[in-house]
This record gives sequence, C-alpha cells and structure tokens, in this order.
Amino acid sequence: MKKALITGITGQDGSYLAEFLLEKGYEVHGLYRRSSSINTARLSAIWQDPHEPHPRLLGRYGDLSDAVSLVKMLYELQPDEVYNLGAQSHVRVSFDIPEYTADITALGAIRILEAIREAGVRPRFYQASSSEMFGNAVEIPQRETTPFHPRSPYAVSKVFAYWATVNYREGYNLFACNGILFNHESPRRGETFVTRKITRAVARIKAGIEKKVFLGNLESKRDWGYAKEYVEAMWLMLQQDKPEDYVIATGETHSVKEFCEAAFSYAGLDWREHVEIDQRYFRPAEVDLLIGDASKARKDLGWKPATGFEALVRLMVDADIKLLDDQLSGKLEAAGPR
Repeated sequence: MKKALITGITGQDGSYLAEFLLEKGYEVHGLYRRSSSINTARLSAIWQDPHEPHPRLLGRYGDLSDAVSLVKMLYELQPDEVYNLGAQSHVRVSFDIPEYTADITALGAIRILEAIREAGVRPRFYQASSSEMFGNAVEIPQRETTPFHPRSPYAVSKVFAYWATVNYREGYNLFACNGILFNHESPRRGETFVTRKITRAVARIKAGIEKKVFLGNLESKRDWGYAKEYVEAMWLMLQQDKPEDYVIATGETHSVKEFCEAAFSYAGLDWREHVEIDQRYFRPAEVDLLIGDASKARKDLGWKPATGFEALVRLMVDADIKLLDDQLSGKLEAAGPR
C-alpha cells in the first residue's frame, strides 16, 4: 500500500486529492493546522460520521511554519509521495498580509523540501504552482517555457516555491515536479474566491435572502477548470519515469463578467440587477489575462479536461442552491460544501 502526505488537505484541492488517492488504495496522511473550530467540512464526503473517519485517512496537526515538526513527521511516516498544497492562497489578501503569505507559501515549500532531505526519505514530491506566476504574461497562451512576471505577494511566493522545487530536483536528485495549475473551481472553493462568491450569491438572491453581490474587476479573464479533474494531473506527474513541470489548463479564457452572466442566467436572473462594483476588491496590481497551453500534459500524461466552462458554472450554482436549501431546512448543522 502506497503512503501519501498532503499538506493543505482541508482545502479544495486537498480534499479532492485525498478522495482520489483513497480510491487508488493509498494510505493518506493529511497535515492541517490546529483550529478552535472544526475545519474539515470539505473532507466530509469521505465519511458520513466525522467521528468515524476513513480507516486509511489519517490527520496530523502541523504547520508549514514549523520546520522541526516537518522533519519528525517525514521521518516517522516515510511517505512514498508528498503533495505540497498548503498555502495562503488568496491573491487579494496576500497584499494585506504579504509577510505571512511569503512565510507559508514560499518558505513553507522550502521547509518541507529541506525536511525531506534532512529526514533521509526519498518520496516523490509535488509542488502546487500557480498560473498567477505568469502575471503580466509576455505571451499568450502561457506554457511551461513562458517567463514569470508575478504581480502579487502570493505570485511572488509561488515563484520562489517553484524555483526551490527545481533546485532540489537538480541539486539533490529529488523526484520533484511543479504543477502550474490555472484557475480551478468547484463547490468546495472557498467562499471568498470570486467564482464561489458569485454562485453562493446566486443561490441567496434566488432565495430572496440577499439582493446584491459586490465584486471587483469584472474584466479580468481566467482559464477556469474543474478542481476535481485537476488533482488527477497532480498524481499523474508523480507516476512518470522522470520528474518534469507541467501546465494544467483548459485552453479557454473567460472574464469574471462572463462567469456572472452564466451563473445568474442559469438561475433565471439578470446579473446586471444584482452585481455592484466595489473598489475594495481591486488589486493594487491587476492580472488582466491568463490562458494556459496544456499540450505537454496532454502528450506526456494523457490528461485533458472533461468539464467545460458552462458545465462548471452550472455545477457550482446547483451545489450552492442545494447547500442553501439544506441549511434552511435544517438538514445541515453547519455550512460546508460536500
């Protein structure tokens, strides 16, 4: 039985990856921070009773800021694969807390890479890189060879983590891969991210609970895919004969305005009556257009996206309408996407 360690397991990608690996027969260990409130809602789909977890899903308290605990954990676990998904992942918030973002997103990556070296283990390592690293991109679409031009503390931190991974691969012969994932969404996306903010608002406006949603730059264009499909690409990278870096994307770009139009119209609403612009949600440095070329992943990994833009939007709207219905009818004790 293979053993995998996932940092950031309670997040969107971590929860989907945990499900995927469990289906593959792995023993999965997840690193998550201690919290005074239960923060494992995204993992609820893996078990019906949170007090009766999956026998092959094991949680461990820890933090990417604590290097000593990372070394001890890796030495004890001796994992076959390590997926570093943990980060302060909100781009706009990274402008407000740049130091913390760098500490967890950038230095956290090098801490776990160094912990692997210090512990004397040889797992295959996956680093969650981001399309935000391209920022003010010099070519369209963006591919593995496109130069980086980060436009936020988050993106700068991801560039550091990317090159740290390359350096440990080249310097210590570690099987280490960067997955440069373009935007990937799902019903498990955090509620402060723009796509989920929109679909959650659609559900509440349709139910008569709210009238408006406040957003930032509607003209920003992104390459949006389905997170549940993207975690398979992470796993595929670590199953190859040699470690390489890959762009994972749909090859299509859509604006935030288009996302609004699709989400509201699907629910029978006119987005123009409910969307207001709020300057607080604009970034000091905007990224106008991101679109990925995943040709290398298609050729080497045999991976390609299956869920299109319209289907993704409808999937998220349906999930948020159902979630709200369940909450209003008392079927759920606490909010949390399944």
